[in-house]
Amino acid sequence: MEVKGKIIQKFDLQSGTSKAGNPWKKQNYLLETLDSFPRKIYFDFFGDRADQYPLEVGDMINLSFDIECREYQGRYYTDIRGWKAEKIDAATATAAPQPPVNDIPAPMPPAGDATFEQTQEDDLPF
Repeated sequence: MEVKGKIIQKFDLQSGTSKAGNPWKKQNYLLETLDSFPRKIYFDFFGDRADQYPLEVGDMINLSFDIECREYQGRYYTDIRGWKAEKIDAATATAAPQPPVNDIPAPMPPAGDATFEQTQEDDLPF
């Protein structure tokens, strides 16, 4: 999945050692989408990706992520795990998508064909 947005908060780097003795680290961020009604998304980069994608507050990004769910003691927790972040400029991020250009003209109805003719009475449905 992908979403475009602006980093509005960067949290402290978390690190530790797993039960198996392996070191781990996780960097959390808060992103605000660029939609008409902006949403906030709390996500993280885990492991080597925490160093691979260093982000700062104010960065405009295109975030690729997965949604993961895990169970712990009968409760379920959902994480948004980023796997790629591409920095974008503000002009590109806020530009509205352009509709596709169709260079092929619409076909014209055959002349005199009653099935394609409309009368003034039938123009409006009310």
